[in-house]
Amino acid sequence: MRRVAIVIALVVILIAGTAFTAGPGTLSVLDGIMGGGRGTARVREGVPFGTHGQKLDVWRPSGGAKTGLPVLIFWYGGGWVHGSRSAYAFAARAYAKAGYVVVMPDYRKVPEVRFPAFLQDGAEAVKWTRDHIEASGGDPNRIAVAGHSAGAYTVAMLTLDPRWLRAEGVDPRIIKAAVGLCGPYDFYPFTARRAIDAMQGAADPVMTQPIHFARRDAPPMLLVSAGDDTQVKAHNAD
Repeated sequence: MRRVAIVIALVVILIAGTAFTAGPGTLSVLDGIMGGGRGTARVREGVPFGTHGQKLDVWRPSGGAKTGLPVLIFWYGGGWVHGSRSAYAFAARAYAKAGYVVVMPDYRKVPEVRFPAFLQDGAEAVKWTRDHIEASGGDPNRIAVAGHSAGAYTVAMLTLDPRWLRAEGVDPRIIKAAVGLCGPYDFYPFTARRAIDAMQGAADPVMTQPIHFARRDAPPMLLVSAGDDTQVKAHNAD
């Protein structure tokens, strides 16, 4: 699965090159105008999953193998406050063009919810993928995860802390590789307003931090940060 992580990383780096100057929504529009969707297809749109009516989209290559493709679940960013599947459609298309069946799920956000609701939604998305992705040509035994910003936080927590997937009856070993793009992994004590709003009420704030769950037997992980990122400081992403 190291090859999977490398391929995902290359696509992530391409996304990182422009995401912070243009914004994800703008990138999706430009990507569509410039033909970024060629060779890909959104085969399912707005599929309900989980217990709170969240929705997801599924993308895949439009040609090539019809079954047994590697799967990538991608969580978008937005500081736990905003973000959408449509704004990150360019990322789904890029991964699909690289040969993946891509699942792009929504999740509940602040102020509607606080920690750990977005992690619970993330675990439900993994469960849905395990149970249904074969119908779109994906291999449920070859699932990798990736995310940007708050989505990268979800990726790290689901990969490192097994309680969230186990709560949904999912074997945590289902995640074979993980990539986080400019995500916060070590940000307690909370100082940023968004972090305070998202994490307030946690019984033990330390248990909200991905770094607390770092372990030698974790799947291959690549965490990409930007030295000039003004939203997630480098020392919070290391």
